[in-house]
Amino acid sequence: MSMPTYRLYIDGAWQDSDGSEELKVLNPATEEVIGLVPQATRTDVVRAVEAARRAFDRGPWPTMSVKERSRVLLRMAEVMDRRRNEIIELNMREAGSVRWLAESIQAGIPIDHFRDMAERAMLGFAWERPMMPTIVPGAGIGQGVIRREPFGVAALISAYNFPFFLNTMKLAPALAAGCTVVLKPAPTTPLEAFLFAEIAEEAGLPPGVLNVVTGDVEAGRELTTHPMVDLISFTGSDVVGRHVYTQAAPSLKKVVLELGGKSANIICADADLRRAVVDVIMGITMHAGQGCALLTRTLVHESRKDELIQMVTAALDGIRVGDPFDPKTGMGPLISAAQREKVESLIRTGAEEGARLAYGGGRPVGLDKGFFVEPTLFVDVDNSMTIARKEFFGPVGVVIPFQDDDEAVRIANDSDFGLSGGVWAKDPVHAYEIAKRIRTGTVAVNGGGGAVTPHAAFGGYKQSGLGREWGEAGLDEYLQTKTITWSAMQG
Repeated sequence: MSMPTYRLYIDGAWQDSDGSEELKVLNPATEEVIGLVPQATRTDVVRAVEAARRAFDRGPWPTMSVKERSRVLLRMAEVMDRRRNEIIELNMREAGSVRWLAESIQAGIPIDHFRDMAERAMLGFAWERPMMPTIVPGAGIGQGVIRREPFGVAALISAYNFPFFLNTMKLAPALAAGCTVVLKPAPTTPLEAFLFAEIAEEAGLPPGVLNVVTGDVEAGRELTTHPMVDLISFTGSDVVGRHVYTQAAPSLKKVVLELGGKSANIICADADLRRAVVDVIMGITMHAGQGCALLTRTLVHESRKDELIQMVTAALDGIRVGDPFDPKTGMGPLISAAQREKVESLIRTGAEEGARLAYGGGRPVGLDKGFFVEPTLFVDVDNSMTIARKEFFGPVGVVIPFQDDDEAVRIANDSDFGLSGGVWAKDPVHAYEIAKRIRTGTVAVNGGGGAVTPHAAFGGYKQSGLGREWGEAGLDEYLQTKTITWSAMQG
């Protein structure tokens, strides 16, 4: 496969960067260079923002009918579907996903979401609704409409772990709403964002509606502070999210933040452990633990703790770590050497604080190239420990026992984060009652997978973020509400 080399995509054209620095994109499983993209400068970002501003203020996109916009988005979905295998292969090479993950969450679900959003905008969303006539003392009878209108220029800043998925979850509602956008992908996974530019170009998206720039902290700061940007949607760490929030504050931009998680999976005394263990394994190994909503804190009833640990360690023995293109591989690499060092540092901290390694903790034998870490399980963990409170973003899980429901809920909620969660119990009503008490944005009862449907609302409580993505809630973030009234009395 030839190595792609991209230019920036600004105002409907591929343009050279104002600078000369290039970013090398690595395959995290082999450390080979698989692509080259320009390192956008501050001037490049300004050009992209200005293009988006012109396209919003003077272009056709915001004033098109919803049906016209949706037709363009459905053409984009058709192009994605036609290039599905290319998207899958690129994701495996760029993000290090194993094949089943690339086929489903990384590519398949986003394409379905994109198509669903276009159809929802066209057929199932109230863009304008009448107000009930109201008698206003001294002014007669008033009536009017409540309209939903595009928010404006949106800066979309996505993370590296699920690049095509995250780009889609931001672009679909932003474009469906009639916004124009500047998309800045993570420096380690920019290729799938440029692929989106190719898709938009082929589908006939008007110039300036989608602009794609790369860049580091300086480029991000320009996006979050530029006066022509109306809205920022950021996915990443809580640390960077605070900077984004602060930088947007002086101009009172709207900010949507999808940040970190340290989600608890509560396993009650009567739970079906054979099914619950699958959740525990997925929380550790899915995409090498690089998922903000993964269930990484396993809270298990004291009476089932030893049995659960035995089952988890036995299951981890069956997970092959290695080349994502090998169909037998169950877990791929971390995204970079820096991320591996962060994970290994936290593993050392766990051991120093007194937690016991029940499985893993090192690097896989025989994998001299690539950013691999063994699936790792800590037991004898107290919720006050660093490894129970700080997000690893790596293949590490912790097991914490509890005595009753109240203690389980207390431990689950004793976190700075509140993104996801799970509850396992024989009686689904019992599990549901526990789920209602957990302060997180999503909770799966007995393995329920509804959080990845196009109709879900995804987002967090506390330091897991602000606002929601996916479904109608995600579309709503990119819309302003306008009330227009008039007197019912004429003349």
